[in-house]
Amino acid sequence: MICFPNAKINLGLQVIAKRADGYHNINTVFYPIPLCDILEIIPASDGITVFSSTGLNIPGDPASNLCRKAYQLLSDSFLTPDSILQSAKLLPPVKIHLHKVIPMGAGLGGGSSDGAHTLLLLNDLFELGLSHEALQDLARRLGSDCPFFIDNKPVFAFEKGDRFQSIKLNLEGYSLVVVAPDIHCDTTAAYTGIDPREPEIQLTEIVGRSVEQWNTVLVNDFEKTIFKKFPAIEDIKKQLYELGAVYVSMSGSGAALYGFFKVTPSLKGLFPGCFVWESSAI
Repeated sequence: MICFPNAKINLGLQVIAKRADGYHNINTVFYPIPLCDILEIIPASDGITVFSSTGLNIPGDPASNLCRKAYQLLSDSFLTPDSILQSAKLLPPVKIHLHKVIPMGAGLGGGSSDGAHTLLLLNDLFELGLSHEALQDLARRLGSDCPFFIDNKPVFAFEKGDRFQSIKLNLEGYSLVVVAPDIHCDTTAAYTGIDPREPEIQLTEIVGRSVEQWNTVLVNDFEKTIFKKFPAIEDIKKQLYELGAVYVSMSGSGAALYGFFKVTPSLKGLFPGCFVWESSAI
């Protein structure tokens, strides 16, 4: 079976408070976009589970890839007495192949999406019958962003970014441009220098306004820290505005930026060395 794990962008990101467990409470809006990886999972006829990948090079040990971890998490859950699956049998071995398109370490949630879609695909492939609520609970054990991709609809996200509230958001009539420079932004380091605080205006209220009104109030708190360390990222934001964007922001902890346009500009020859993607269907 094949599926297409998609990316997301963050519409605003407010760092609210440091938690006792070392994480931070945040407010953000997750919005899915049709920039996708390709994921295939088939039963392993030789009885050996293997993960492989093509496309963008994925650094690190393949065993630590979230697709492989998602399979192992689901497989292990068969063995626990209080299993969410209420079964004692093992999950069958599989061959997992990922063709990587979404840039990594860019704030677009590609790895989280791959892990969540692995759970979804395994649920379908082996007719496990798990509800979306059960899959979200499993996805939370993979990472904070992962449960969003189970339902894959625009949501207001809070606490660690893994609790959701449905929102209505209409972006009809806008095109989207994503530019991801070849810069890796460490999420932990991105919190350095941020002063957590309660927002003056609730994010759900801000995104209810027209996109043209966002640029003065819809803020990603990571930008101040990241732009200071990587001025080239801020330069891309300025360039997107010069091209006619009505709103531009960094996604997550960066380094990708996105811009909403009423008229999509010509991007040929611009942003050398960067991953560039555009879509009129968002």
